[in-house]
Amino acid sequence: MRYATILANLALRPRQGTVGEAGPPTGGIVKRSFDVGGAMAGVILLSPLLAMLALLVKLHDGGAVFYGHPRIGRNGRAFRCLKFRTMVENGDEVLNQHFAMYPESRQEWRETRKLQNDPRVTRVGAVLRKLSLDELPQLFNILRGEMSIVGPRPVVKDELDLYGPAATYYLQSRPGLTGLWQISGRNDVSYGTRVAFDRQYVENWSFFIDLKIIAKTFPAVVTSRGSY
Repeated sequence: MRYATILANLALRPRQGTVGEAGPPTGGIVKRSFDVGGAMAGVILLSPLLAMLALLVKLHDGGAVFYGHPRIGRNGRAFRCLKFRTMVENGDEVLNQHFAMYPESRQEWRETRKLQNDPRVTRVGAVLRKLSLDELPQLFNILRGEMSIVGPRPVVKDELDLYGPAATYYLQSRPGLTGLWQISGRNDVSYGTRVAFDRQYVENWSFFIDLKIIAKTFPAVVTSRGSY
């Protein structure tokens, strides 16, 4: 099922409060209130760290500090997912050169949308990614209502096609800064497992589950399992 077909089907669904555009966002006002309070506290408490990381990125190669990559959010709305820049600014050119030199790496990219040894990642960026510090600017995406503290990992348009019918569950929720995928091995698990995590989360959401995922995020970040 292609992305456009998924959205068309969602628009035709009756208002049952279950999946897609017809229903409220996962967690409703309880989840949103927690998101706003948590993100505001995070920005205030982490402001010295955010400033230091911004300076490190800038001093490394003089390029842009932040990178906003187009992602698909709730109900299929596109938004720019903010991160500290971890790649060279001519990333597309470098990636195409890498594929030309190592054609076998294209298969890894098609299956996971990631490369374990990505030639685009800077030295500072590699450290930020290892510790997931590059994702801290997404606190501002949360404040803007584009993301949630906990939810499915934000995907690009082409990735949503890989979800098949399960895309309706992704589109019902706001993408998360953390989630089941992040605490369950990240890149060490298959893409199909990641899709299953997203569906499981939306179908079984509770405030307690969000708190449990947040608590498990910290040791997952420290161990850096599956992070690259």
